[in-house]
Amino acid sequence: MTDGSTRRTVLATGAAALAVGCAGCSNYNDNSGSSSSAESPSGESTTGAAAGTALAQTSEIPEGGGTVFKDQKVVVTQPTKGEFKAFSAICTHQGCTVSRVADGTIDCPCHGSKFKIADGAVAHGPATRPLPAKSITVSGNSITLA
Repeated sequence: MTDGSTRRTVLATGAAALAVGCAGCSNYNDNSGSSSSAESPSGESTTGAAAGTALAQTSEIPEGGGTVFKDQKVVVTQPTKGEFKAFSAICTHQGCTVSRVADGTIDCPCHGSKFKIADGAVAHGPATRPLPAKSITVSGNSITLA
């Protein structure tokens, strides 16, 4: 039965090619202009930032916006004047690093997910889970990881 074996061969070859072609799709990471740290297959940083790491001065975080710290895998926002929040910079959809904060959302470049700057909740999918909160300390004008 040559037709069946030919069909199986074509299907197996096509599936293998598709798997190879998409092997890097889920971990797309735009690191333009910054150094990257290693990530585990789950998308978690293997060189996480230590507590007490200085991130920024309060004046460097725009009111109603925020700043992504790619090396530390953290995004710090200031939803209202003097209120600072921090979230993981790793998108909960497929593990990409978010790229910017604009118009009240934290934006992922890979598939278009957007998260609210006030609480990390999903504002626009495909992500279905919020960005996890991170602990920061604001002391005077300095923001550090807690």
